[in-house]
Amino acid sequence: MSTQADHGHDLIPRPEQTPDALRAALAVVAPGRLGEMQATKDEAFAKAVEWQSLSPVQSWVLIWARDIEIARRPDLWTRYSHAKSTLEDEDPVAAEEALRELSAVLEEAMRAVRE
Repeated sequence: MSTQADHGHDLIPRPEQTPDALRAALAVVAPGRLGEMQATKDEAFAKAVEWQSLSPVQSWVLIWARDIEIARRPDLWTRYSHAKSTLEDEDPVAAEEALRELSAVLEEAMRAVRE
């Protein structure tokens, strides 16, 4: 696990960006998503072989590191959950604001894991 800025009450430290470390972290913060993680990992590795490129695997690592960053940080998780629940709002202004907030959360999480 790596060191990171203190966000108050992180559920777990930020994991290293390896498949095993990401899987272990996901098992703690969102165990219901382990099947999804494995399926997308299999897909990424198959594409890497087909394309003869590590790009799909690198993308897989970043996407899961980002999602785990959101799940491990209650501040981000609260914002993410609220935004997702408001995306389908009948009020187009509320839905648009929710989309902006969701994008902001995803961007913040991605910046954090790229530090």
